[in-house]
Amino acid sequence: MGSPVIISRSLLDAVLADGRADAVRERCGLLLGRGGAVMDFVPAANVHPQPERHFELDPAVLVAAWRAERAGGHAVLGHYHSHPVGEAEPSVADAAAASADGRLWLIVSREGFGLWRSVAGGAVHGRFESVEIEWLDRSVTGQE
Repeated sequence: MGSPVIISRSLLDAVLADGRADAVRERCGLLLGRGGAVMDFVPAANVHPQPERHFELDPAVLVAAWRAERAGGHAVLGHYHSHPVGEAEPSVADAAAASADGRLWLIVSREGFGLWRSVAGGAVHGRFESVEIEWLDRSVTGQE
């Protein structure tokens, strides 16, 4: 397991609420921050042709976030997406789409969430490692 990621409970709750806003289609967005801390998020439209089973971030949202980062704003640390009818774990399709770039993947399900980092040779589908979340004086992994 890599370094823990710091996030406030209120920010995590907002991301979870957005991820659960559609019971049929996958929701998605970006996780923004600095170093090991997620400080903000930006919802994005899911532009995949099959949003019930897959997600693809609206490229305009991604480009705007990269521009803001270059201008001194928060860095794009990763993204979140929902599994409306699945578990809060990366799927085989997620692994096929992921680069081993160390980015965060927050996966939201109806029952919980999981935070993952995309790495080469990860324990999950050879692409992901679980990431611990820290806030205040306690740590959790996938619990609410």
